[in-house]
Amino acid sequence: MSAWRPLNVPLTGEKPFTDYKRWRLLVNDGGRHTWHYLRTDEEVEKWPQNDVDRFSLGLPTGLPALSPPKDALDAARNGYKFYKHLQSHDGHWAGEYGGPMFLIPGLVIGSYITGMSFKEEERLELIRYLFNRANPKDGGWGIHVEGHSTMFGTGLNYTALRILGVDKDHPVCVKARATMHKMGGCTSIPSWGKFWLTLLNVYDWEGSNPVPPELWLLPDWVPFHPHKWWIHTRNVYIPMSYLFGVKFQMEENDLILSLREELYPEDYYKINWPAQRNNINKLDEYSPHSAVFNAIGSVLSIYEGCAFPPLRRAANAKAYRLIVMEDENTGYQTLGPVSKMFNLIARTHVEGRESVAYKEHMIKRQDFMWVNAEGMMMTGTNGSQLWDTGFIAQALVETGLADEEENKESLLKTLEWLDQAQIRNDPKHYKEAYRHSTKGAWGFSTTEQGYTVSDCTGEGLKSAMYLQFNLGFTPKLISKERNIMIEYNYPECTTSVITCLAIFRKHFPDYRAEDIDRTIKGAIKYLHAAQTPEGGWVGSWGICFTYAMQFALESLSLVGETYATSPRAKKACEYLLSHQREDGGWGESYKSCEQSRWIEHENTQVVQTCWAVMALMYAKYPFPEPIERGVRLVMSRQRPDGSWPQEAIEGIFNKTCAIAYPNFKFSFPIWMLGKAHRYLNDLKAKGAVNGNGNGHGVNGIH
Repeated sequence: MSAWRPLNVPLTGEKPFTDYKRWRLLVNDGGRHTWHYLRTDEEVEKWPQNDVDRFSLGLPTGLPALSPPKDALDAARNGYKFYKHLQSHDGHWAGEYGGPMFLIPGLVIGSYITGMSFKEEERLELIRYLFNRANPKDGGWGIHVEGHSTMFGTGLNYTALRILGVDKDHPVCVKARATMHKMGGCTSIPSWGKFWLTLLNVYDWEGSNPVPPELWLLPDWVPFHPHKWWIHTRNVYIPMSYLFGVKFQMEENDLILSLREELYPEDYYKINWPAQRNNINKLDEYSPHSAVFNAIGSVLSIYEGCAFPPLRRAANAKAYRLIVMEDENTGYQTLGPVSKMFNLIARTHVEGRESVAYKEHMIKRQDFMWVNAEGMMMTGTNGSQLWDTGFIAQALVETGLADEEENKESLLKTLEWLDQAQIRNDPKHYKEAYRHSTKGAWGFSTTEQGYTVSDCTGEGLKSAMYLQFNLGFTPKLISKERNIMIEYNYPECTTSVITCLAIFRKHFPDYRAEDIDRTIKGAIKYLHAAQTPEGGWVGSWGICFTYAMQFALESLSLVGETYATSPRAKKACEYLLSHQREDGGWGESYKSCEQSRWIEHENTQVVQTCWAVMALMYAKYPFPEPIERGVRLVMSRQRPDGSWPQEAIEGIFNKTCAIAYPNFKFSFPIWMLGKAHRYLNDLKAKGAVNGNGNGHGVNGIH
């Protein structure tokens, strides 16, 4: 297959390459998101842009300035007046879930290999996003949008630009290629990069450690059977093992021949490929290969040289069956975008471009493509619908804003969406596909995608209970009987379960009381053990200590451990306060997650300040002054229309890859400000003194 037609693109991505007034976000019932470009004036007239479209694209929303807030609750109210305009018709909040810089290359390479084209407007905005996310200093790309340039990010994103139609002599490509060669070229790209480039036929299978499908033929009880691996490792390994097993590579064409010259400073045809198997660029190393890992690779390489063909065929068949079941279990979403594109290549290789699988993958590919002010990206899943909706639901109930007449309709819609977002059945292919029960759970995004983790279920159930039991105007849509995925242990997930079960126990004291009590006690024991000597908890899904500590201190408070009663809670508060800045806020770098120690961000962050203040309030910190200062900082950054600007990235994946939760800048400031208003008034009623103990009391916050 020849390269897609080259495009003439601007030198930079400062301005959109398409008319942003023509983009529309279509939200279907159930929370499915797809972006569409309207090419005719007639289409534009029939489908006008709404507030969500304009906000997501970085266009002026036209929403009016609000009256300046009189206090923290008023600021929270203004925040929701704005955020309510971004609620979808079905009751949830849509949003970008970007940040990783290795997803677009998989989207582009996988689509190119399988002959799945993009619309012209999509190609242009994918290019613009990559232009905008290139490192200004060296022109490379990192593993995520805030990371330093790496071989992984630079090699793959350069390749994506070339496939999308950017000429190799374009200044962006010239600069990136110089950086790539300075790094040593793509022989040192990490394993996933080696794999993608091999599928594209610009790297050799001999240069990668084997990914044998035969492991799927082992008895399930074997300790290292792949079905026992972490889900994100396992579900990527399935199609990788199949594609390795059949030694798939795209056919040569002019672009591939050119890329073989561009990606390496040396002669491609003289590279000693076996010597590259464990060649990982120093800029990419997070955890260097151990001697054991390298030894396993050597053993597998020896096996690969004498693999038994009938066994390989049986293994490929088992791996392919698992690919098919994963597609069918998730409506062709799969667990995430990496496995999706690998699955697409495998299904196309076996069934062709006229197959149902190919067409379904093409339809659902749209769910991962999101347009923002910087261009089009591929997102980390098909969205974070449940996660974002659950937090704002709890925020509105805890602050009292849910009871205000103007918000009741919005909350009813939210409850209706949470009702339909609960997963009612187990996967179609349940035990055969090594899936755990999902019946009764909530997922991270949508019911169609169908994967859940403990904290998604915890936050979904908490939100439903808050809306059903704490408000007098909501129907009881979700019954007790409708009230589960195996994961590693994380403080955040553990605390979501603790708080969920503690709240559930209040409303249903007789339901499995012993089981719930035993679970909570065990989770609290884990939480105690996970606390660092300094007093914090390391976040695995948000940045970092501030994120984990708000969850941890909420859970401890529910079992009676607070600043006044628990040395652990007191130490945690003191640890947080030691990092409060002169301006009253907090700010952590994503590097805190990488190194498991507090590393300051260059700027104070609104969202992290909210997490820290929430943590202090959950711990019942008795002195108002630090809380007041945090509130002032968050209020000072609120815009006249009630919104907050986007600051640094909020989330993290696997402690190494930053990922965006742009809805957090609404849900957590609204939550913290409304909660702080009540909390500070309660302290004032009790005659509280400030943190220095000098009796200033609680002053009004303006």
